[in-house]
Amino acid sequence: MFTRYGDFWLNRNNGNIQQSQPEGGGENVGREPNLIANSLLQREYPNIVVLRGSLDDNKVALSFDDGPDIRFTPQVLDVLGQYQVKATFFLMGARAAEHSDIVRRMYGEGHAIGNHTYWHPNLTEESLGRVQWEVATTEETIEQILGFRPRLFRPPYGALNREIVELLGNMGNTVVLWNVDSLDWRQLGAEIIADNVLAQATPGSIILMHDGGDWTMDLSGTVNALHEIIPRLQQEGMEFVTIPELIGVSEEK
Repeated sequence: MFTRYGDFWLNRNNGNIQQSQPEGGGENVGREPNLIANSLLQREYPNIVVLRGSLDDNKVALSFDDGPDIRFTPQVLDVLGQYQVKATFFLMGARAAEHSDIVRRMYGEGHAIGNHTYWHPNLTEESLGRVQWEVATTEETIEQILGFRPRLFRPPYGALNREIVELLGNMGNTVVLWNVDSLDWRQLGAEIIADNVLAQATPGSIILMHDGGDWTMDLSGTVNALHEIIPRLQQEGMEFVTIPELIGVSEEK
């Protein structure tokens, strides 16, 4: 059992204190094996797991994980507003509770809201009871702020297995992954982040980015990369939409 203290969590079983990892931040959590496994899960559970939208429409979706962050989320929202682009934010429940004003701003400006667990654990290392708690507690937190429970869910690190997918499906969630990883969690420069996205984005793409992380992370590259990503894809005829619009599901349960 773990208890979170700011950007650290305590393992009650052994008393160890460990710094929390940003999404994709630990070498022990490999992204590529997860993506391969998740493509199989998507084929097995096509009504629950989503990797991308349709190739037939020139629409793409920006998505941001690990917020709200008082440092970077407002900057991301400012840039999206500048270009009149809507995105989808997958919120950590603990941070949403702490920064409810930013959550209200996101929703008020027309962005979609999803669930990214309360404390950001690797769900495959937790009991199903703990997984259910992480999902339900974040839903309740968002409902207290915005008045609804989000349907969209994204697992930290993209870490899933069949048991978790089936649990999430039974809870009424749509599990949203991605097919374009900006790799901004590596705290790269804006040009590299933009190149990573532009080299991979095609119609229907769900683009993974981050508006939050631990207190040491500098996501200014993410903010600045948006000034390259958005106009370039628009010039290529792409329309930026929320994930509910991209995949044709309700934002709310």
